[in-house]
Amino acid sequence: MLYTINGKNIEVGNRLKNAIYEKVGKLERYFTPDTEVHVTMSVEREVNKIEITIPVKGSIIRAEEQAEDMMAAIDLVQDVLERQVKKYRSKLSDVRAERTEPDFTDEYDDDETIHIERMKKFAIKPMDPEEACIQMDMLGHSFYVFRNSETEEVNVVYRRKNGTYGLIEPEA
Repeated sequence: MLYTINGKNIEVGNRLKNAIYEKVGKLERYFTPDTEVHVTMSVEREVNKIEITIPVKGSIIRAEEQAEDMMAAIDLVQDVLERQVKKYRSKLSDVRAERTEPDFTDEYDDDETIHIERMKKFAIKPMDPEEACIQMDMLGHSFYVFRNSETEEVNVVYRRKNGTYGLIEPEA
């Protein structure tokens, strides 16, 4: 696999690189030797964060984790990547089986159930997108749900990886 390892606010030394090669390397059997692995490690407010993206045919396998220690974050992200690779492979085999077996039945896997861990309710205040971005920044969140005062529709602003903002609006 071809690794691209970058660091933001952190010096990526041999110890961290070797940990990446060791942990992500366990997944090499699922990929071709020319598969690209993009790794970004960063430290913000004493929180170590790692993002790994692996573009594969027709899809992207991506995992992001954070911990107080970068080595712990690497361990966490490896677990997420393994689950995603297994999920991706099962989707591929399902598609192949669907092509060959007309009476395909879905098998329900308890390990892959979605569990909503936290639920919030809040009043949606009418505001313009710029004010919503300010509110999002003040809260320290990466997205913010609000009612657009111009359209009266529920919108979402979000912070993009390059530091700019995005706006999600419903289609008419």
